[in-house]
Amino acid sequence: MTTINNSNNVADFSSQFKTEKRDAAEQAAETTRKELGQEDFFSLLTQELAYQDPFKPVENSEMVAQMASFTTADGIAKMGSKFEQLTAIMSSNQALQASSLVGTKVLAPASSAFLSAGENVSGRIELPQSAPNLRLQISNQVGEVINVINLGEQKRGAVAFEWDGTDMNGNKVAEGNYRLKASASIDGNAQDLKVSSFQHVESVNIGNTGGGIILNLKGMGSLPLSQATEIAGTKT
Repeated sequence: MTTINNSNNVADFSSQFKTEKRDAAEQAAETTRKELGQEDFFSLLTQELAYQDPFKPVENSEMVAQMASFTTADGIAKMGSKFEQLTAIMSSNQALQASSLVGTKVLAPASSAFLSAGENVSGRIELPQSAPNLRLQISNQVGEVINVINLGEQKRGAVAFEWDGTDMNGNKVAEGNYRLKASASIDGNAQDLKVSSFQHVESVNIGNTGGGIILNLKGMGSLPLSQATEIAGTKT
């Protein structure tokens, strides 16, 4: 008499079913991970039309809505790519413009200025209202006053100044950083004023995190381009 082992057959069938189910799940997951493109969309749309119920065909409005949805999504994706290209172009253009600043001078707000050998220091003093006795005091790094420029009576606005790099005795001082302090009598009270000076641009940095263009000034450290109020002078 032949004996049939139903237990083994059931176990084999169950194992095979589990394997096929796992393979199908992995294939489905792999398919899900793949990005559907325009060709895939139209292939699915064709299959949908081929297997539609002839008594209940897909409405034209529904088909148009599906196509419009895909077109919108595809358009947004392409727009993102275009924006990336535009950003790259703008960054390149920004770098080119920034490189043209090297060797020029920019007007930067600061309480000090760097005096280069054989050159003068010039800038602007912001006067909030007319004053009878505007003056600029120049000191060295240890706080010693080496010169005072009397600018006399001035009207409200930006008042230009220039220091020839000499002390009170007319002697040339050494190259380096010097403190600038402007003051005037306003409404009978002595008041310190905002000073800006022209400084040499030695190099520039292009920020990678939205920081913009950074100017590296001779003897003065770094300054964001947005803080420079004027660009002047010829390249050296």
